[in-house]
Amino acid sequence: MNLFNIINEIEKVDPEFQDRISPRRAAIKNMAGFGSKVAIAALPIALSTLFKKAYGATASAADVNGVLNFALQLEYFESAFYNAGVAHTVYKPADAAYFKAIQLHEMNHVAFLQTVLGSAALPQPAASSYDFTAGGTFSDVLTNYKTFYAVAQVLEDTGVRAYKGQAPNLAGNQVVLTAALGIHAVEARHASAIRYLRYLDGATNALGGPVTPWITGSASVSNDTGIAPADGNYAGENASTQLGVDITKLPSAEGSTTSVAVAVEAFDEYLTKAQVTALVAGFGVTIV
Repeated sequence: MNLFNIINEIEKVDPEFQDRISPRRAAIKNMAGFGSKVAIAALPIALSTLFKKAYGATASAADVNGVLNFALQLEYFESAFYNAGVAHTVYKPADAAYFKAIQLHEMNHVAFLQTVLGSAALPQPAASSYDFTAGGTFSDVLTNYKTFYAVAQVLEDTGVRAYKGQAPNLAGNQVVLTAALGIHAVEARHASAIRYLRYLDGATNALGGPVTPWITGSASVSNDTGIAPADGNYAGENASTQLGVDITKLPSAEGSTTSVAVAVEAFDEYLTKAQVTALVAGFGVTIV
């Protein structure tokens, strides 16, 4: 399959196609510099993206509102979680600035999504409707900072994966997609910061090493937190194949093949709405 032949055939029936994709054609040409297997694996995504940009495929307003309300319901919960944590001062004094900043970010995320959705925004549940202990699984979450940090880490990691899972549903609505990915980036920074605080506190991961600012794992371990009830939150995080390419077969900087640990750390996997809905249900979060 030759991408350039496909483009030439499209041009026969759509003379304006060159104008639609310029200057993206130059970027597509760069694919020739990749190995054939990588190029073939990337071709379906390249074509899909190219056609959406060329012909303006957009998600419907209902689809966009559905994604934003899904995000809003998660942000309601996260905001309530950090509000409770700050109210109970359940963190080390030296870490107060981190959690107060995250609290403010989550409040701003809620306000932003409510503003974008307008009258379509789902109402904010009462904070008392949430169970931050997840049915007693984390019974001391608001009194033991170690538990609070661990739960915060899981929630932030889950939020990152949830936003990533919804990004394709916003393709074509660049304004909303850009805003959603901006929140995704902030959530990723939250996750990294909390993981770093746990590292400084001496927390260890499921592999026996220190907690890192990123999700790590092995061929058999996807949940690096060591918190068994959170296994579902990290399902698939130990994937070493991306777009049909086995990352472990790629050369490393040292000239050998890439290790499984490095391969699984190189990508964050996504979670579907159904998966996230099931994962947060134990905290009293109802996703509609």
